[in-house]
Amino acid sequence: MAELKDFIVAIELGSSKVTGIAGQKRPDGSISVLSLVREESSSFIRKGVVYNIDKTAQCLTSMIKKMEAQLQTRITQVFVGVGGQSIRSVKNTIVKDLPADTIITQDMVVELMDANWGMDYPDQKILDVAEQEYRVDTNLQMDPVGIRANRLEGNFLNILERTAFFQNLNRCFETANIKVADMYLAPLALANAVLTEVEKRSGCALVDIGADTTTVSVFWKNVLRHLAVIPLGSNNVTKDIASLQMEDSDAEKMKLKYASAYTDNNDIDPDMKYSIDAERQVETRRFIEIVEARVEEIIENVRYQIPAEYYDKLLGGIILTGGGSNMENIEQAFAKYTHIDKVRTAKFVTTTINSSNEQINAKNGMLNTVLGLLIKGDINCAGNFIDPNGNLFEEQEQLGQQPIVERRPRQLGDLETGTIRTAREEELAAEEARRKKEEEDRIRREEEERQAEEERKRKKENSLWNKTKKWLEGLASPEE
Repeated sequence: MAELKDFIVAIELGSSKVTGIAGQKRPDGSISVLSLVREESSSFIRKGVVYNIDKTAQCLTSMIKKMEAQLQTRITQVFVGVGGQSIRSVKNTIVKDLPADTIITQDMVVELMDANWGMDYPDQKILDVAEQEYRVDTNLQMDPVGIRANRLEGNFLNILERTAFFQNLNRCFETANIKVADMYLAPLALANAVLTEVEKRSGCALVDIGADTTTVSVFWKNVLRHLAVIPLGSNNVTKDIASLQMEDSDAEKMKLKYASAYTDNNDIDPDMKYSIDAERQVETRRFIEIVEARVEEIIENVRYQIPAEYYDKLLGGIILTGGGSNMENIEQAFAKYTHIDKVRTAKFVTTTINSSNEQINAKNGMLNTVLGLLIKGDINCAGNFIDPNGNLFEEQEQLGQQPIVERRPRQLGDLETGTIRTAREEELAAEEARRKKEEEDRIRREEEERQAEEERKRKKENSLWNKTKKWLEGLASPEE
């Protein structure tokens, strides 16, 4: 392999698989995939959340080593997707009353945004904020700057995650000694990769059916309006099938071979049976009832997560993706239970991807999220070339000299929607805030001391002794 000098690396931590991918972006906007590694994760990640830090770190270390061997190049940093069951959205409103006929400035808008970021949610961390419309007096505006008003109201959609889960995710990469270039909100990276601008503008619901969770993202007028993670996924269908007295592995095979999200009653043969193995069978009707009951439950939960105010505005319909979207007749089932006729399945991302990998070329929706993270990555992750015939000791010496490209630490207002400030950026921001406070305290103390000194001088000049002294000095002075 020729020496690689630039590529992007993205990692998705899913409930069934941790996926690492490396790709090179081309001038025409396409991406050539250079490496893909997938590791089983069910023993340390549940419902998209890390619960065993050490095992996750070991998995990440193993994955990076395998990718470096394929690339013959050191990986200096990675892009990471953040998702999982604890992700949820909460609306928040910040109001600012203004003097009569005030012209709204960008500083006023930033003040509202800062106040929103400062909201305290017990045990929860604000990962990201999606700006909604601003209410200027009684009118809604996407951009209120330059408008005269007496009142400005900022409406925000705060994306939250349990603080402990976010800290666990960061500790995994710290333990594995892997630098995180950026963290992206996985559902938004996915949305940007599979949805069209028309769908996001006219209104749509993106439904990502994973192994343990189903993520619902609602868009309208190009703005994220709601985000929720349902703790149900395709694995729940497998477990229900396993209740027919079979192993989970057999249940998974039967799901992939026979399961249909919707079957017309007239098409069911009451005498037909599906084979579990050479000796056992299950009644077709019983199998269909079990599968459809769980699928209906998932769809009803999805329907419940679409806010009523947007339900009739989803002209773009429902877009399905993820491994669970491969079930036969899944679109018909969604149309039936949601009463939304326009349903499509996003099997692949809209960006052109060049690869010889069978898993990627299968275009079954299972890699859409990690591809979305790869597409969004914008910093070179390539380090030193690894010479397979090189000296091991020289290689070890070079490890500490990896060329790492870093962006400047960003303030909260600098982050685009879907980008999460990394742990390092938060540390730098906290340090900057501390320095700023110390500087403000120093200036305040100096001002207080200056004012105190002026007050002492004023009191001294106005004292009885000082006045008497000046009077006596005046008497002693010769008259003109």
